[in-house]
Amino acid sequence: MLRTKRFGFVLFSAFVVSTLSLSAQTLQPNFKQKVLSVKIAQILSANHYERVTLNDSLSANMFNRYLDALDYNRIYFLQSDIQNFEIYRYSFDDDLKVGNLTGCYEMYDVFKTRFDERYAYLSKCISEGFNFNTDETFNTDLHAYPWAKDRVELDERWRKLLKNQALELKLAGKNDSAISATLRSRYEVQKRNLDKYNADDVFSLYINAFCAAIDPHTNYLAPANAENFKIDMSLSLEGIGARLQTENEYTKVFEIVPGGPAFKSKLLHKDDKIIAVAQGDTGAFVDVVGWRIDDVVRLIRGPKGTVVRLSIIPANEGINSPPKIVRLVREKVNLEEQAAKKKLLSIKQNGKTYKIGVITIPNFYMNFEEYQRGDKNYRSTTRDVKKLITELQQEKIDGLLIDLRNNGGGALPEAVSLTGLFIPSGPAVQVRNLDGSVEVLKDDDGEVFYSGPLAVMVNRFSASASEIFAGAIQDYKRGIILGDRTFGKGTVQNLTSLNRYVPLKEPLGDLKLTVAKFYRITGSSTQLRGVTPDVLFPSVYRDGEVGEESEPNAMAWSEIAPASYSPYGSINEKLLAELRKRHEQRMKTDEELKEYAADIAELKQRRANKIVSLNETVRKAERDELEKKRLAKQKKATVKTKPELPETPDEDQPQSSADAVLNESARIVADIISVS
Repeated sequence: MLRTKRFGFVLFSAFVVSTLSLSAQTLQPNFKQKVLSVKIAQILSANHYERVTLNDSLSANMFNRYLDALDYNRIYFLQSDIQNFEIYRYSFDDDLKVGNLTGCYEMYDVFKTRFDERYAYLSKCISEGFNFNTDETFNTDLHAYPWAKDRVELDERWRKLLKNQALELKLAGKNDSAISATLRSRYEVQKRNLDKYNADDVFSLYINAFCAAIDPHTNYLAPANAENFKIDMSLSLEGIGARLQTENEYTKVFEIVPGGPAFKSKLLHKDDKIIAVAQGDTGAFVDVVGWRIDDVVRLIRGPKGTVVRLSIIPANEGINSPPKIVRLVREKVNLEEQAAKKKLLSIKQNGKTYKIGVITIPNFYMNFEEYQRGDKNYRSTTRDVKKLITELQQEKIDGLLIDLRNNGGGALPEAVSLTGLFIPSGPAVQVRNLDGSVEVLKDDDGEVFYSGPLAVMVNRFSASASEIFAGAIQDYKRGIILGDRTFGKGTVQNLTSLNRYVPLKEPLGDLKLTVAKFYRITGSSTQLRGVTPDVLFPSVYRDGEVGEESEPNAMAWSEIAPASYSPYGSINEKLLAELRKRHEQRMKTDEELKEYAADIAELKQRRANKIVSLNETVRKAERDELEKKRLAKQKKATVKTKPELPETPDEDQPQSSADAVLNESARIVADIISVS
């Protein structure tokens, strides 16, 4: 699936083979779609940040994106189909200009035919059953396969695909009859969904292939999806507080909403795959593999206070890990639950005790309604952080740690004003607009609210406003950045209604397009590269695996002239070298950190492995070993956190061992104090 990023409780991906639906008759474009295709091309050419040029290069990219939209896993089309489609590779750009949609509908018709052929084959394959005693393997990264030369090769690919799914069900405890019923049900659901597909759905696939060929944050939202996007942004729905998208046949967690049930439970994480949903504590699980994203969402959403159980495949435990059950109580997510929070860590280091204040900021928020009403007590990130710092100072903290891990951004003005708490005045970020003009957003209050030792924690999912704040703190040499390289989203999008451009009464949907780009005060963009920490921690992700750089058509990194500013802090290379030296030494000697690094290395290796055994004995042994390790770690963690443990920490150990990264970050803040 071509990955898309959309903000809201649910990501309705336009690039989902498993959620396509087919009608019995050949679908044809209508007048509205032809007009819209021309108008969307004009809007993007004139208003996108990069001034889109419709040419053969863009056409070829769009062609590839459309193929991915129809058959990302390469399990439907034959090599001969792709060769026949080549006549459209360099014509899509010209077709858009005149509203010619013939090519995309003809390609879709072939897909429809191939799907029907596969549906007939899989029914036969399921009926024959599977032999789990043979020694063979399956590459789960289906996109890595070349297009099948003929039906015989495609049959073999499907046989292994279905056998792998059947083996997963068998290892989950299902008997042969239940396995057969579950597999049939999965594909019957897909077939029913496909039968509902209409011409507007084909058009949406095609136009989103065009948008995706430009950049990953530019999207066409068909009327139904546009409405869901607006609902999602308002946070008005009750549910589990997770944004979802479809990846191949799975529903995957794209983002955990700060303050929601999933966030507070700490049981559901980004990239976890949801394979079944059950209502209440006793309801039967409904297999949702292959379901439409909106149908899965309807099962998960529900009244406040009710229970929903999810069967998930954890992202961090690899493709062989057994499913886990997550129980969540639905509720509304409100501003209070998303607000910044504090805690105090006491550590002993080199014979001295340090109090390190920690402020966790899940996202950058601001109550615009209260602000516009003139309410002097309106809620915002900066206001809340000021209160928390004051409370921590009353507890006599020696240093401050700002935790921005998994903070996906939010209100840009708050990133600027938060920066202002730690510097006297000056620019925080530069925004380059469509016309080339550069707007410098500044803090100009002339005051420093907190002047003590400061560090900022980030990870690969710290994005947008988080990157602006972390980058500014680093550029002013005001504090040190700790963790993993950030996401790298340095672009700004606007949402515009297409009914403004096309004089038709019926709803036409919205267009979300990139209109500006963020730059640090040094002139370096946060786009693609993100912010690189001063002290790097082990990462479970390989380069290019997640973040902006994982997107096929991410906009490039670039530079503009630096803003006028003067460093305020005392962070220098000599200090950083000493901090890195101490950190690296602890990574080698501290048992908690050694265990953490080993876990990261193991997880990275498991994530990289896409080959699974289709032999039941081998697969079960691998899964049992993983479960044994998981239970051992769980038991060890339980022992560590027993109440009877002494409250006074041992020498050189943090008070809590629940978060190795947080503990080590607190140690580094203590190092800043002792070295400076």
